Amino acid sequence: MIATDIGIDLGTASILVYIRGKGVVLKEPSVVAFDRDTNKIKAIGEDARLMLGRTPGNIVAVRPLRHGVISDYTVTEKMLKYFIQKAVGRRTFRKPRISVCVPSGVTEVEKKAVEDAAYQAGAREVSIIEEPIAAAIGAGIDISKPCGNMIVDIGGGTSDIAVISLGGTVVSTSIKIAGDDFDEAIVRYMRKKHNLLIGERTAEDMKIKIGSCFNLGDAEYMDVRGRDLVQGLPKTVRVSSVETEEALKETTAQIVEAIHGVLERTPPELAADIADRGIVLTGGGSLLSGLEELIIDKTGINTITAEEPMTAVAIGTGKYVDFMAGYRDDD
Repeated sequence: MIATDIGIDLGTASILVYIRGKGVVLKEPSVVAFDRDTNKIKAIGEDARLMLGRTPGNIVAVRPLRHGVISDYTVTEKMLKYFIQKAVGRRTFRKPRISVCVPSGVTEVEKKAVEDAAYQAGAREVSIIEEPIAAAIGAGIDISKPCGNMIVDIGGGTSDIAVISLGGTVVSTSIKIAGDDFDEAIVRYMRKKHNLLIGERTAEDMKIKIGSCFNLGDAEYMDVRGRDLVQGLPKTVRVSSVETEEALKETTAQIVEAIHGVLERTPPELAADIADRGIVLTGGGSLLSGLEELIIDKTGINTITAEEPMTAVAIGTGKYVDFMAGYRDDD
């Protein structure tokens, strides 16, 4: 049996597994529910996500990754093992080669933790690749050419912004502001403006259905249920997309500012390439309505979202595996 090459996008919000020759075979939320009394894992992935904010005292649903970095090592290891087995099945006799992608700003210690977790989960070889490079490959950009490409990867926990040329990162920054912060901003806004307490999942639904960060003309509406902070009773409020724009103003401004900062540090030749070719957005956070228009408005540079923004990083990580495998086959 030939060894399987696997690419893993280890995200704060979800984990995607790419298998060489098959594409993305698994996409599940990176949530683990375990019983505090027995320390046994109850559910992993989608089943555990449904338990978020709805569990009895002894069962906790946690996200073992915070801001793209492992915060609970043992749980992450078990979660990786579970997803790898689920994706590969139990057929393989040889251990797989795994590449895992991490945010561009992580420290050596954090990289080592990811590497160890992958080895513990049954990898034969582990290569760590930086998120913007994986995102660029997944978005279909030929990164080997001497030409500047700007990638903005907005995930769940981190946003990675990088200028890539000749297969490497020239200038990059990683900020801990991304999709989860959009949710938190919506929770705060609803509390302040409507005296309504809503959960993370409700905030995420609002972001997906009516979330906007730039005035695109037509307003959309949604009924939001939560708990009234004054009376302490359940209540429903009708919210418009214009309000989400106000709620997300500060958070999205920080991402635009980070893009600005990277552009300021970019060498002039590459900056000219970017002005010519535009900025490419990837990651789930890039699906926020009006984000492209906001970046164009603030930087004056054409901005487009990759075709499959959610899976671009996982595909790129996997293609990197192909690239490494091809590289080995030539030896």
